[in-house]
Amino acid sequence: MSSATPTPARVRRLPVVGALRLGRPSDVWFKPALSVVAAVAPPSLLLVALGRLDLAAYTMAGSLCALYAHHRPYAARAKVLAWVVLGMLGGLAVALVTASLTRNAVVLVTVGALLAAVQKAVCDATRVGPPAHVILTFVSSATLFVPQTLGQVPGHLALAAAAGAWAWLVGMAPAPLRPHGPERRATAQALHTAAAYAETARGGEESAGARSAAYAAVHAAWQTLLAARNRPSTTRRALERLVVRAEVALAAPADTDPARLRAWADAVRGSGRVPRTGDPRRDEGSLGERDELVGVAAERAVAPRPLWSRLGPLAPLAVRTALGCALAGYVSLALGADRPYWALVTAASLYQANLTLTWSRAVQRVVGNLVGVLLFAAVTPVARLGPLALVLCILACNFGAEALIGRNYWLGSVCVTPLALLVTELPGYQPTGELVTDRVVDTLVGALVGFAAALAVTDRRAGRRVERALTAVDRARERAARLAAGPASTPAALEAARRGLAAAVVDLRATADAAAGEWWQRALPQERVVLAEQAAHRTLAATVRRQGLLPGPGTTSTQTHTEDTSP
Repeated sequence: MSSATPTPARVRRLPVVGALRLGRPSDVWFKPALSVVAAVAPPSLLLVALGRLDLAAYTMAGSLCALYAHHRPYAARAKVLAWVVLGMLGGLAVALVTASLTRNAVVLVTVGALLAAVQKAVCDATRVGPPAHVILTFVSSATLFVPQTLGQVPGHLALAAAAGAWAWLVGMAPAPLRPHGPERRATAQALHTAAAYAETARGGEESAGARSAAYAAVHAAWQTLLAARNRPSTTRRALERLVVRAEVALAAPADTDPARLRAWADAVRGSGRVPRTGDPRRDEGSLGERDELVGVAAERAVAPRPLWSRLGPLAPLAVRTALGCALAGYVSLALGADRPYWALVTAASLYQANLTLTWSRAVQRVVGNLVGVLLFAAVTPVARLGPLALVLCILACNFGAEALIGRNYWLGSVCVTPLALLVTELPGYQPTGELVTDRVVDTLVGALVGFAAALAVTDRRAGRRVERALTAVDRARERAARLAAGPASTPAALEAARRGLAAAVVDLRATADAAAGEWWQRALPQERVVLAEQAAHRTLAATVRRQGLLPGPGTTSTQTHTEDTSP
């Protein structure tokens, strides 16, 4: 696989209309939408009752953590949400202390840009996922420009921490009702997309888009299942078998029954028993599936790479973020803006894995914000009827943003923009015309300067890192296969080869997720990555079998059943 002829570099066209095209809503769009309302409403309404709505900006900082980790299994979600809350508090603390020590706007913009770069790098390295660093950057940047004293900092941090703890509880609330909900949804999506690809292939009109979507969905399903690394269960093993069935459909679409895949997907989405497809470990006719399941188990046993080793390749992106945010803030200050953090946050929100996506995000951000200021002008009379009306408008914008952003980022920005403007009115009402003008100017400044910084700082090594990771997997797989087939292999050498291959597979996934290619580089070979993982899983199974860790053909049915259902 790694010996394939490289695709020549080429400059991609920058889309405009395509960047605004609406897609299908996320399968779980209502979860973050309802979660953020449930997290924001109680603290805000309590402050309304106490007559201290001016403090709602701090509680909202913690409440917005409820937007994260909705696609992760609950065991992993608990840890991720806790780290998100701590990360939010860390950025907020730096911002509050800085704001209390200086009112120099240039210093504040510089600190905000550095915080944005750190938040971007850490979120990308840990693959926190949407909304990633944007919410953290919005919170810290906005707080930098709120006058503070050192004596107020502990109280404001306590408010944010209390709201963050409530957001953690909101995010974990569905766990008792649907403990495997995220894994089920990811598996169902893999089955549905595999069925769609099989239909196009069997009809003689194979679609590259359908195939890419299916490979991406299968890859995402494995990531979700592997996120519960140390918590194997009967349900997760059954879901793994279904994901393998989706992979089989990708390999042999002509022999696949799409209706059966869809029936499995529909059953998985519910709360009933996971469909049983037959245990590949007891089915001699499904050796490939059995091999891959054992390989997945071996991969699960490998600990993820430490954070510091994942941050190194993200240095160009961090520099790009710091430079773009700082320049956007400085230009906004030079134009006389009172809230340069709007330009800073706009620049921070642009940076995606490559320049083409960054350009698309810039187009989406500008269009969404321009429409959003019109919506703000329309809702302002209602929001100014009183504190309760203001909070209700903020809740409606929160819900609308999360409900629509899955269709396209610009559509969600139509609600995010009035939300940001309404938050500025929590301490007191502001002139509507001034707010609208400042928002439009800062949006244009942030988009133009931010994209210029993306052009200036590029990561030309991203594609090469994926190629090197693929080569490393190929070499590790060849070595493990050779030792597994060799009669004189020592247990220590075989174990070292198995661990080395499993670590290489984990590294390949991390590298592929972090690198989507730059504007003038070849596209990320997503299909090759998935195929390399499949081959590596089967080789891992061969090494496990050679070590005697896989039950042989002589294993009794009772023994195998016990292994399959153990917790």
